[in-house]
Amino acid sequence: MTERIGLICGAGEFPVLLAKGAIKAGREVVTVGFKGITPPDIEEYSVAVEYFRLGKISDPIKFMKNNGVRRVVMAGSVPHVSIFGGIMPDLRAIKILATLKDKKANSLLGTIADELKKDGLELINSATFLEDMIAKPGLVCGSKLTADQKAAAAYGWKAAKTIAELDIGLTVVLREKIVYAVEGQEGTDRCILRAGELMKQSGDKGRLMVVKVARPGQDMRFDLPVAGIPTLKTMEKAGASILVLEAGRTLIFNPDAFAAEAEKAGITVFAAESIEDLN
Repeated sequence: MTERIGLICGAGEFPVLLAKGAIKAGREVVTVGFKGITPPDIEEYSVAVEYFRLGKISDPIKFMKNNGVRRVVMAGSVPHVSIFGGIMPDLRAIKILATLKDKKANSLLGTIADELKKDGLELINSATFLEDMIAKPGLVCGSKLTADQKAAAAYGWKAAKTIAELDIGLTVVLREKIVYAVEGQEGTDRCILRAGELMKQSGDKGRLMVVKVARPGQDMRFDLPVAGIPTLKTMEKAGASILVLEAGRTLIFNPDAFAAEAEKAGITVFAAESIEDLN
């Protein structure tokens, strides 16, 4: 019997790529969607889809179990600020929220994973079926980093790891060793654009660097750092020419097309396993 994978489906291209990968690997996809968030084209790759309001837990679990799901994957973005308003929690969700030590994304998602386990559903690595898209160490495309660029990247790496450990964000944007923007709840693209605006206002004619890392002890089951062609287009608009990612823990969507677009835009992309790769 063909295994059915449950997909908890947020926004963006991530869940669609994952569904395609699952099908290619011989699985069927059962999708839990969210109204106004889940991309409509996910239906093309799902044997069953049902949409729920944010905050519902019992009904999505029941839906997946009724459709023969035993393993579940989370993919796609859901606004972190949703926890502060705009959701209609069911009784089970209310109980979960009451037990949270804080309202950070990792705390909430980890608790949801525990709830799934109680019902016999295993939350698995978000990169499952997309292993070929995990960033490999070294120069992805573009020019070799100079010593000064590596020094700036190492500084940005330390800053990014600091905010990641605090679960604030995963990205910093800098010019040499001056940080122009730190990612908060707005997400990577808006962070990059904000840095571009600040640099223009300062009269600086230089080029920005974007450093994006995983959390220390990143839980690979959810909220992985990702990069795709939209990231490159945002960088180009903001005046950023270097992207440094964390190898082994970051997904690069459609890597061949991504590298071609980066070359076209004159953007260098480098993947480091640790800060030692930048020293």
